[in-house]
Amino acid sequence: MTDLALLGFIVALLLLGLRRPFVWVLAYIYIDTLAPQDIGWRFVSAIPVSLIAFCAAFGGWLLADSKHGARFGLRQALLTVLLAWCFVTTMNADFPVEAAHKWDWVWKALVFAIFLPLTLTTRLRIEAAILTMVLTAGAIVIDGGIKTATGGGGYGVLHLFVQNNTGMYESSTIATVAIAIIPLILWAMKHGTVFPPDWRVKWFAYALIFACLLIPIGTEARTGLLCIAVLAVLMLRDVKRRFLYVFGAAALGLLALPFVPSSWYARMSTLENTDADTSASTRVAVWEWTIDYANNHPMGGGFDAYRGNKFTYKVPVRTTHGEGNTSVRYEDHTDQARAYHSAVFEMLGEQGWPGLGLWLWIHLLGLWQMERIRRRWKGRSRVDQQWQAPLAVALQFAQAIYLVGSLFQGIAYQPFVLTLIGVQCALWTWCRLAESPPQRKRHRPAARTPSAGEAVTAGATPLR
Repeated sequence: MTDLALLGFIVALLLLGLRRPFVWVLAYIYIDTLAPQDIGWRFVSAIPVSLIAFCAAFGGWLLADSKHGARFGLRQALLTVLLAWCFVTTMNADFPVEAAHKWDWVWKALVFAIFLPLTLTTRLRIEAAILTMVLTAGAIVIDGGIKTATGGGGYGVLHLFVQNNTGMYESSTIATVAIAIIPLILWAMKHGTVFPPDWRVKWFAYALIFACLLIPIGTEARTGLLCIAVLAVLMLRDVKRRFLYVFGAAALGLLALPFVPSSWYARMSTLENTDADTSASTRVAVWEWTIDYANNHPMGGGFDAYRGNKFTYKVPVRTTHGEGNTSVRYEDHTDQARAYHSAVFEMLGEQGWPGLGLWLWIHLLGLWQMERIRRRWKGRSRVDQQWQAPLAVALQFAQAIYLVGSLFQGIAYQPFVLTLIGVQCALWTWCRLAESPPQRKRHRPAARTPSAGEAVTAGATPLR
């Protein structure tokens, strides 16, 4: 039944696109985020729905969609350079087979991020893309929130729509995304036009935000706790009553503590005492190896270059003696082929210093562009000019939360985040066009035919 429902919904979106080709763009965002082909087990999994939607989105825009307002910006150019660089490193990868497998989905994510701003040329389209991202990710979040609230959470055991721990369904990734979309939910609740704000929209938005906050608890992902802290600090900038906000947030946190499972406390305690956490020691060792590797291979080793690492690090071994006495000794432990567990070191190891520079430039430029939109559009009085600055803030906060979360997980090419970058590019282009003076066509004065007297006076015959 689930298989038929997913297939029917996808077919309905594709049919709607015959009348409005932009719907195919939304269909690809939905499929790329939710991965229904992994949820279904028969019909949907047997059909290349992602490839069909990908081709439909591009073909519909090229053949039938309006190109008015479409512009190719600087960040799209940087993404194009990064795409070309990834292709070069893939052709010279240390592990060609594994690199080719990762390239199969990375290039699509980069190409779609470059293409998306060309289609988001109106406010309605920008809002539709954001709603599709939020509601699709929200479907995963709601599933996880319900399971967490009913006691089904736990590290590595909170299974969502699928039984694997990859992509959007990886614990730390969904925890990061869940917190990152909260600013977008708040923006849509206040400034949305597709679903005009009323009590139903507000109650759904608050319930979805609550589910988002439950995801870091249900997954027991330490990154999620850091992302919540980042969001809380960022929102201090624009909140009107800061003291009341801090007091309310602290009270809400204290009220939630009795309902948090003890396993969550045990896992979060490793943030304070990293020496007791083997995974933390492993990550530091991998990062040190990556820096040495990049110094010897400044152009990078291609996708999955981490498979060549091998290192030895110290592991604390605690021995409990009588009456609670504990002794600690450190033993050497050798490990190899350990993943980067950081987007920064993922880019450094795979794409070298040039790739890391491009990646940082793309993200830092996005933060700056959103800040510039906020300052230029903040406080405008016209009704149709009051949504741009809050949206820039929401996109900026979402990106900042991702950047903090990405420090501890290898999600440098996460398709959902690349789509978010595409929306940022679209908003930047839209605002620049809205602020630019209208182009006035210059009309040349029509040539006046001289009268007979003027022609004779000029020394010319009127018949010439």
